[in-house]
Amino acid sequence: MFKAPSEMQRAPIPPETRESEPGHQRTPTAAATAAPHAPTAPSPATPKRRDAYFDNVKYLAIVLVAVAHAWEPVMDGSRVTRALYMFVYTFHMPAFILVSGYFSRSFDMSPARVKRLVAGVAVPYVLFETAYSLFRRYAGSDDVAITLLDPMYLTWFLIALFVWRVTTPLWRALRHPLPVALTLAVLASLTPGIGDDLDLQRVLQLLPFFVLGLLLKPEHFEFVRRRQVRLLSLPLIAVALLFAYWAAPRMRLGWFYRSSSAQELGAPWWSGAVMSLAMFGCALLLTVGFLAWVPRRRLWFTALGAGTICGYLLHGFLVKGAGYLGLFDRYTWLSEPAGVVLVSLVAASAVTLLCTPPVRRALRFATEPEMNWAFRRDPAER
Repeated sequence: MFKAPSEMQRAPIPPETRESEPGHQRTPTAAATAAPHAPTAPSPATPKRRDAYFDNVKYLAIVLVAVAHAWEPVMDGSRVTRALYMFVYTFHMPAFILVSGYFSRSFDMSPARVKRLVAGVAVPYVLFETAYSLFRRYAGSDDVAITLLDPMYLTWFLIALFVWRVTTPLWRALRHPLPVALTLAVLASLTPGIGDDLDLQRVLQLLPFFVLGLLLKPEHFEFVRRRQVRLLSLPLIAVALLFAYWAAPRMRLGWFYRSSSAQELGAPWWSGAVMSLAMFGCALLLTVGFLAWVPRRRLWFTALGAGTICGYLLHGFLVKGAGYLGLFDRYTWLSEPAGVVLVSLVAASAVTLLCTPPVRRALRFATEPEMNWAFRRDPAER
């Protein structure tokens, strides 16, 4: 399921530059202040340094996404694996979406940002939605119709990110955007008639995390990374794991996917409102706990944070391909503890390789395409 993901550098999470953040201003040069009307030679653009913390967040989140997807075929019959699955699913995509919103704060529908949105989100959605449909048709032996209105498997995040980011100016203009977003999420959980088009049920139910990200400031992440917060998160995580173990045989997984209304899950209509708010609170607390423990310094995997879009979009072919080949049915021992550990290690290693620079360069035509031919030149650029 978690982009971004700005999230994923031109995808489910491409980060905006710091100069575009609200409140950031350049310091005027001496030449500019001394002779404001005198012609000056253009200064070379200084390279923007990526924030190691957020690259670490994106990489670790995408590893959790891949591992959780790999658990799906092997968790039946294992209460521990199902509990871990529920625990991870509570926060891994909310964390990704929150960071996506944080790096979308300066989106303003300007020509440059619209071009980046189309090239980095809309085009990958079209290409990978088509690719997953064809993969399921020919590898899974299913007669699947190719449609861009019903996202398949992982591609829901791309269309959701497109919708969220296009509506960013609206959320930035509202006086109380988070309560409005929570109200829409609650109403969506009570409305089975929304249907599957563009996966709007999931788009609306996860919307509050994106809006919350729009409201965050750098000092909020500084607060989360304080030692006191890390220590407080330990008992929180322990309680969450114990509760997940208790709830594993009792709770439907559909609540974690946020893609269905309460009625569609066989629950009373009013439970949709209760579960929406409860899941938002639990996801927010666990997201804080996750963000508190992410290292802030550069590590061996920090550079992989720039390629998480590739890891996100490609690992689904591996998981689905293994299912189509019947590997999980043939090797039933994969559902045993040792097998689950092996599946987890393979999934984490595979998504790590898929985030490496060679894969990112090879996939640039699909995830970071040049779209100059499709857009008029900005007068400012000319």
